[in-house]
Amino acid sequence: MEQIKVPKVENVRMLDKYSNNHSIGTLYLTVTHLIFVERSGKKKIWVLYTHISNIEKQPLTTTGSPLYIKCKHFFIVTFVIPKERDCHEIYLTLLKLSCPVSVEDLYCFNYQENKDTLPQHAGWNFFNVQSEFQRQGVPNEEWSLSYLNTNYELCDTYPRYLYVPSASTKNILLGSAKFRSRGRLPVLTYLHSNKAAICRCSQPLSGFSARCPEDEEIMHNILCTNPNSRYMYVVDTRPRINAFANRAAGKGYENENFYDNIKFHFFGIENIHVMRTSLNKLLDLQRSTSMSAFLSGLENSGWLKHIRSILETAWFIARAVSNGVSVVVHCSDGWDRTAQVCSLAALLLDPFYRTIQGFQALIEKDWLSFGHKFSDRCGYVSSDGKELAPIFTQFIDATYQLLQQYPYKFQFNEYFLLTLHDHVHSCQHGTFIGNSEKERQILRLSERTYSLWGYLANNMNEYINPIYRCNRYNNEDSIDILQPKLAPQSIVLWRGLYFRFENGIHPRETCEDLILTIYDHTSSLEDHVKLLLKRVNSLGQLLNTSNTQKKGKHKFDTKFTKESLSENIIENTANHDEKTRSKLKANQLENELKTVALEWKSSRNIEECGCSTTFDTFNKKHHCWSCGDVLCTRCMTVHTKLPGHLSQRAVPTCKSCYQSFGISATSP
Repeated sequence: MEQIKVPKVENVRMLDKYSNNHSIGTLYLTVTHLIFVERSGKKKIWVLYTHISNIEKQPLTTTGSPLYIKCKHFFIVTFVIPKERDCHEIYLTLLKLSCPVSVEDLYCFNYQENKDTLPQHAGWNFFNVQSEFQRQGVPNEEWSLSYLNTNYELCDTYPRYLYVPSASTKNILLGSAKFRSRGRLPVLTYLHSNKAAICRCSQPLSGFSARCPEDEEIMHNILCTNPNSRYMYVVDTRPRINAFANRAAGKGYENENFYDNIKFHFFGIENIHVMRTSLNKLLDLQRSTSMSAFLSGLENSGWLKHIRSILETAWFIARAVSNGVSVVVHCSDGWDRTAQVCSLAALLLDPFYRTIQGFQALIEKDWLSFGHKFSDRCGYVSSDGKELAPIFTQFIDATYQLLQQYPYKFQFNEYFLLTLHDHVHSCQHGTFIGNSEKERQILRLSERTYSLWGYLANNMNEYINPIYRCNRYNNEDSIDILQPKLAPQSIVLWRGLYFRFENGIHPRETCEDLILTIYDHTSSLEDHVKLLLKRVNSLGQLLNTSNTQKKGKHKFDTKFTKESLSENIIENTANHDEKTRSKLKANQLENELKTVALEWKSSRNIEECGCSTTFDTFNKKHHCWSCGDVLCTRCMTVHTKLPGHLSQRAVPTCKSCYQSFGISATSP
């Protein structure tokens, strides 16, 4: 670990860009976090080093040395440090800690979770890509599982197991792989129930006139897997001019004269460099103080136009497949724009992917297995920055647009997408480390790191959309397909992601927050009621047994007695052993009643936790399911099983209740 020369600096000012009401406090440098604590102790800001994307040491001022910090989860802050020497040391330290030279130095390889909370293996076995294809109905007569890539020798950025047309021989697959950029030949990624398929690949190495009989054959085989259409689409997600320019480098796109019965379509999704610049322009809007500057800056960034373009392409693919026409999709190398539109098209087509489990399976399949370059695009290690691009951020944003347009159709909420986005960049878990499935296998991430899916499962109650309306699939022919609303006014700026750290950007408690709280409280009470009914039945049986054993010698009526039912049962049991057992059951019931809060405090007007921490974007409000109090994240303990719940599922509990009742921690 990096030796921290300046562990803390006092009298640091955190600038407020909209006023002179700056915060003054202490800046701490820990092993993993940069922490700012206001003098009053109420405001606390924690920033993971791995979330830091850019650090600038600005010119010295009369009040100190400013340090500008920009984060991957879009928190931007300027600290003014009294001494220039301290500022320089902090600057050098943050440069090293925020972007390590080696993958082995990433946070996930040193991160340790409480073993009682989350065992390391949790989440790594949640998803199996072959199981997901089995859910789609493959392999079948038309589609076969190929083992040619078992050791990643056919294509080192593709998954180990590939689904290809049954008619495609080994020679066809090998020939097509040689003709496609990076060896990324056309393979199946999604099969609709009507037999129309979404296949993905990279651009062909066609140049201006080259052709490949094996590649033409595999495309024909894909067409033949779908008996319901005489043609299929080939979607090139790039602008036409970009694809044409690649022909000069010996690459390019398919020639319709060589491929039978295909219809070719270009879509103008820009490359990674344009997207990176667009996001930077969008984030610069945080400095805007006038309406005109903000609106013109938003227009100039082009960000919303890019999100719309991605959704438009995904909708073309989804509409074609729903109409029974297969689609082959590619961009340049097939791991950026192709991943975006293939996964979004499947999200539009298949309600399963709109569940929490299904969305995670979609990411495993179309992003992780098919080799999206997370390490390069997210900048996990030091690089020249030319490979950085917000490709996955755009996918999350496009999903958010659909969530806003169809709030009843998704099992997860906005906070789930925010958490997923932040942890993809945090490097706290090993799930997204590496550029391909092969790299993750070499790094042995499932053995050495924690899985993000395990973490999410352990906090599932926070991500549930309480207004989700599950489809029952009463009619397979009318599976719920989402049509994105692509009108300009329908694509909205996601303030909750890009501007969530701005003061006053959000109300203290949204309607969604309130509904989720009611949902959680109701869920807790229903679970408690089920246990009470079980206990009442049990006590009733004890009462009947006691009466039977007394054989009528000492009958009693509890209707008007002052003693509780449990006390009557205890006193009227036949012998000492039974009295002891009855007493234990009564005590058990009493303890169970104490562990579940019947009333939860309203969080609407609560501005700070009992520990004096102010609630804000960095310090989320949580309800303890045991006492009903509203607390900050750091006052909550691990998820625990409450004795007062019949299901014995793990629920959020505060440290005080955890210690008072001796409730045992649990794992997902």
